[in-house]
Amino acid sequence: MKTGILGGTFNPIHLAHLRIAEEVHQTLELDRTLFIPAAEPPHKDVAGEVSFAHRLAMVEAAIKDYPAFQASDLELQRSGKSFSVDTLEILRQEDPQGELYFIIGLDSYRDIASWKNVPRIFSLSHLVVTTRPGVVIKDSLEPLSVAMHKDFCYDEDAKKIRHKSGNYLIFLEETRLDISSTQIRALRRKGQPIEHLVPAAVAAYIEENGLYKESPYQ
Repeated sequence: MKTGILGGTFNPIHLAHLRIAEEVHQTLELDRTLFIPAAEPPHKDVAGEVSFAHRLAMVEAAIKDYPAFQASDLELQRSGKSFSVDTLEILRQEDPQGELYFIIGLDSYRDIASWKNVPRIFSLSHLVVTTRPGVVIKDSLEPLSVAMHKDFCYDEDAKKIRHKSGNYLIFLEETRLDISSTQIRALRRKGQPIEHLVPAAVAAYIEENGLYKESPYQ
């Protein structure tokens, strides 16, 4: 089984998240794509975030019409920080023979050297980096530690960068939607509409539960 993995705080999930997931899913011909909200993200201050339960419910609402998309509470089931490598370890144990495709944005990739156990991430999964239209990647391996460069080569047949584990570093150009969760929260606090930025079911959930209003602490 070919499984895409899209993580994040999803605070809230929005149309750009869905667009990225759809394009990667179709381009790589994935069997399913997992949306995994971070319970305790290591690189973000969670103060002011809405609860995990709300964020998971919004993901479920957003993807209800996508049969191949699934929401997962995997990162809530374990204690401590939500490190990507730990999530991938669990998914690998659940499907030892399957192919994992971990999806991140270019900004996250540029910061990957600060992540926990990056070599192990490549051993567990393909890494799919989504890029904005027109962005030129001069050195694909630059964000990685110099010590890791020797672990990669260019696969002429696949036309991709291959890790020694056999997994690939894949760059995919996305159709850019200029939307951010920060923008959505700010609009809500100002009482302005967000229906053009999130799925209708998510907008309804946010309104029904009074999320992202005056106080950021919910």
